[in-house]
Amino acid sequence: MNGALRREPVAGVLGVLCLLASALAAIQTGDVPSLNDSTTVWVVAAFGVTIVLGEWFHISAPGFRGAAPIAMAAAFGLGLTTELPGDVAVPYGAPFALTVTAAAMALGTTVRVAARRDTSLVDTAGRFVAIVVATIVYRVLVLGQRPGEPAREMAAAPWQQAALLLGICLLALVTDALFTSLLRGLSAGANVRRTFIEEFRSSFALSIAVAVTGVLIALAAPPLGIAALPLFLIPLVLTLFAFRRYVSIRATYLQSIRTLSRLTDAAGYTPSGHSERVAALSVQVGRELGLSERELLDLEYAALLHDIGQVALVEPIPGGATVLAAPADQRRIEADTVAIVRETGVFEGVARILEHQTTPYRQVRELGEEIPLTSRIVKVVNAYEDLTAGARSARAREAAVERIYLGLGYEYDPRVVDALLKSLGSSAHA
Repeated sequence: MNGALRREPVAGVLGVLCLLASALAAIQTGDVPSLNDSTTVWVVAAFGVTIVLGEWFHISAPGFRGAAPIAMAAAFGLGLTTELPGDVAVPYGAPFALTVTAAAMALGTTVRVAARRDTSLVDTAGRFVAIVVATIVYRVLVLGQRPGEPAREMAAAPWQQAALLLGICLLALVTDALFTSLLRGLSAGANVRRTFIEEFRSSFALSIAVAVTGVLIALAAPPLGIAALPLFLIPLVLTLFAFRRYVSIRATYLQSIRTLSRLTDAAGYTPSGHSERVAALSVQVGRELGLSERELLDLEYAALLHDIGQVALVEPIPGGATVLAAPADQRRIEADTVAIVRETGVFEGVARILEHQTTPYRQVRELGEEIPLTSRIVKVVNAYEDLTAGARSARAREAAVERIYLGLGYEYDPRVVDALLKSLGSSAHA
């Protein structure tokens, strides 16, 4: 959902509870530095403002997990920094550091929502969970720091301290991926293990950069002070601009695919806008089923191109409704579609989805054949769009769903049909 806050009430409640818990812990334990300590105030303010800006410059794109690398690196730096120039120990512990982080992240997220920017509370909550893990493991478990007291100096060589901090940050980032996978997987009834692998894979490279930057900020704070913050964030800022450029190129790429998908509309083989409607609804159903961003991207491409094989027909199918065609005709269109997609040389993942878009679900249930979930989604959504012919009236919807129910468990995956009904219900109330 672009330009809006996604409906993620569980993550929202967890986020509010984390903020309140952090603030309460800081107040109860007296872990609040004096405002007369100008050095500490400036340090905390600099970290807090950077986290807010980092949340504002959140990055996301189709096929990639949403991230806020600048905010994460700054939050790691705040949580892991225990000393300032002149051998001055920071006068706060884990509760205060987490309170500042939670407040800054909440402010940054609120500003994004007010500006109608795409925002995911699951991703935001996951980032905060990672900061909680890193801060508590280092300050409480490793250094044994008590709230309101300076942290003791770590008796280790610099390279050992760097390796330890990097390991803690990586552990925290894995926890982030696991946490978000659990929320998304359990809410959608998806395979949590598969969701975690996809989450981790899509964010691995950026996570390494964030962890290294956070560690460098913490290690450089004693000699450089707050100057370490902008100095080591510069590479991430440059990465952010490069990523945005990449996203722009991908958007152009997607637009080219959309243009290609309209070929069947222009030639009169399918109703106007059919492929785009199938793609939009397929992505909604995929989200209901907990697909990763990368899977959703391939699903969208496949849905846009699912009917391109109709251009090889001598006579168009009435209304372009392949669901009403004979099974042999459906398989021939499918084969032509896959052949055209494979000719591009860059859509192998999409071709694998389209190879099974007409395969009946009974072959999964009775023969144990492996049919990708994305293929089953395209099959169900295409049938729905064919049967409604683009109409959005309640009567057209009910008639289409009734026809689909006649093939439930035989032609169509019941779980996908349930997700379709949920998507249609949310669309009706949006």
